[in-house]
Amino acid sequence: MDRLIYTAVSGMNASMVRQRMIASNMANAQTIGFRAEILEATPMTLDGESLEVRAMSHAQVRGASMKDGTLTQTGRGLDIAMQGDTMLAVQAHDGGEAYTRRGDLSVTASGLVQNGDGLPVIGENGPVTVPLGTHVSIAPDGAVMVSNPATPEEPPQQIDRLKLASFTGSDLEKGLDGQFRVRGGADEGNAILPADENARVLTGALEQSNVVPSQVLVEMIEAQRLFDIRTKLVSTASEIDQGSARLMRISG
Repeated sequence: MDRLIYTAVSGMNASMVRQRMIASNMANAQTIGFRAEILEATPMTLDGESLEVRAMSHAQVRGASMKDGTLTQTGRGLDIAMQGDTMLAVQAHDGGEAYTRRGDLSVTASGLVQNGDGLPVIGENGPVTVPLGTHVSIAPDGAVMVSNPATPEEPPQQIDRLKLASFTGSDLEKGLDGQFRVRGGADEGNAILPADENARVLTGALEQSNVVPSQVLVEMIEAQRLFDIRTKLVSTASEIDQGSARLMRISG
């Protein structure tokens, strides 16, 4: 069989990975703090004089665009938008520390502070908890402030501070759960980022997804057309193979 078919099939697999990435970006175009995923496609050539005729295609999601999303003012005391290269530390479902730009915070019935993904927010001493029945707000430096509605004349008291970390100079990777982690952290005991004491948040606002729907639609059309082209290459390779077989029978 002509080696073209292997090249085309590997390209089809890469196109399917790209289509899944595009579908994920489109589905999260309205998700708070979402970062558009980026595909990395590389040619893979086997060594050997008879094998270097054509290169296979390999593609995988390696990271995300860290471009800022638009800000929406909400006026809600538990809504925060990270500024600059700041990320919020949360406790992932596997128990490790992960990072996100999603800042729509809320308080559970047990007093645990979590974000819109339902992940506990990490403070200076672990997951942040607040006394039930208190009014909770976040200061620009990430301080968690509580006040007693029964005594409004008393100033709010700081009970904790959100862990805000900078990703500049760090090698982060985006997991299937949409959270960011330090690359290789699983092999290094879940490596974590240090807290950035100079980090600031904008309270009463949320950062929207940085996905541009019109751009994603164009990418979707391009991906579908490329997949169709590679499908036709498979048919062409099959026709070439059948033609070669017929010639061999005639010669015989």
